[in-house]
Amino acid sequence: MASRYKDKYKQEIVPNLIEKFEYHNVNEAPKLVKIVVNMGLGSSSKNSKILEGSMGEIALITGQKPKVCKAKKSISNFSLRKGMAIGACSTLRGEKMFDFLDRLINIAIPRIRDFRGMSGDSFDGRGNYTLGIEEQIIFPEIDYDKIDNVKGMNITIVTTAKTDEEAFELLSQFGFPFKRK
Repeated sequence: MASRYKDKYKQEIVPNLIEKFEYHNVNEAPKLVKIVVNMGLGSSSKNSKILEGSMGEIALITGQKPKVCKAKKSISNFSLRKGMAIGACSTLRGEKMFDFLDRLINIAIPRIRDFRGMSGDSFDGRGNYTLGIEEQIIFPEIDYDKIDNVKGMNITIVTTAKTDEEAFELLSQFGFPFKRK
């Protein structure tokens, strides 16, 4: 069963993008490639309980087991040794990506406290968008009573768009809540 955002992309968004940017071929329209959910552990990396909790939370949010990210080199100022676990990340593609984007836009983002819209300045110049979330509790899968501390996460949406304007339009068509300028 195809997700509703995948159907929306094929039936509504692609024709709108072709019309707006005057593409000559359907394959020129920007697509979503992947969504990467990343949670850094920071100074709490010494405690394996916090790592396990973070891994479980990302698994609940994304629907798949995250990968443990380890330090590539030692940094003495941060008491960091090579090979220490410093974060967890999960890369979503295909159906899971569209389902996660649907839940992010329609359920999680509206639960952010004092929300006034996402910044349109977080594009990287190549059509990818990164947003930072300060609290993982905006996702309904997370049980507020079972978390030990509130942690933030980064969510990167990778597209095939060549410019930030194309990526902005693609995400806007999906209903991404950008700030009005």
